[in-house]
Amino acid sequence: MTTSSVDGTGRGTIAIVSDVEPRFATAVVDAGGVVEPLSGDTRGLVWTSPSGEDELERVLAAYPAISWVQLPWAGVDAFSGLLRRHAGDGRTWTSAKGSYAGPVAEHALMLALALLRELPRRVRAGRWAHDELGRTLHGTHVVLVGGGGITVELLRLLEPFGVRATVVRRTDAAVPGAGRTVTSVGLVDALADADVVFVTAALTDGTRGMIGRDAFAAMPHGAVLVNVARGAIVDTDALLTALGSGRLGGAGLDVTDPEPLPPRHPLWTAPNCIVTPHVADTDAMTVPLFAERIGRNTRAFLGDGAFEGVIDLEAGY
Repeated sequence: MTTSSVDGTGRGTIAIVSDVEPRFATAVVDAGGVVEPLSGDTRGLVWTSPSGEDELERVLAAYPAISWVQLPWAGVDAFSGLLRRHAGDGRTWTSAKGSYAGPVAEHALMLALALLRELPRRVRAGRWAHDELGRTLHGTHVVLVGGGGITVELLRLLEPFGVRATVVRRTDAAVPGAGRTVTSVGLVDALADADVVFVTAALTDGTRGMIGRDAFAAMPHGAVLVNVARGAIVDTDALLTALGSGRLGGAGLDVTDPEPLPPRHPLWTAPNCIVTPHVADTDAMTVPLFAERIGRNTRAFLGDGAFEGVIDLEAGY
């Protein structure tokens, strides 16, 4: 294990908590860093522990010299309180946002196609029941709520379908592949002729419950919803009402509110609804991708390039 990049202050000493995946340590070492247990020399922290923000808070209090913290997930809502408390503390905070965009976008596309082709009903039929129901994705109007890496990757996957794409995000800055971009103020208007609505946004105070009664009322009859972001962005009661009335043509949910979704919850049997248990990005997909993020950010930590996935502590993602 090299120590050539570590100066007298322990600048390159990085702790991984919990250190259960050897590829993460390999990524640090290959990038020029040194992996050691937490100590007064620790300057970088890769947090992979299943423990929540309280445990991380205790670690930061015990080792105040830590100047860079790498969080393991694309969404950081589980650490929202801690991030607010540490805004302005001088540390660099990075997440995995963007790292898992490919697998998640692929899952979102799968859910949308399954809904449009009536798969929830067909796979449960148990008998040959021919009908002419089913729609194509080609040429549809797609609304993507969120403007991050998943949306960018999803727009790339949607290119062969010739969709018209509208992105709804915090700002109206253009997103590659989208026909237009509007701010969240324009959500209801954007939904007025949407065929498919993808939810890919981060969960913040501003996005919590934003797909609710008004949003469902704005969608045309038969529109379908896919949520691969966070369950609480969608109002579950409003979703059930929209599905039950037949106004919403279907819902594909990799995330739910509550989560895990309890047995016998009405979403399990709601018409034209697919629930997958937060598996759009499994460990087999994410571990190598997160190792790549760790390696690139270790190099940035050592002064070679810029950090990726930097968290905006004020915005909450």
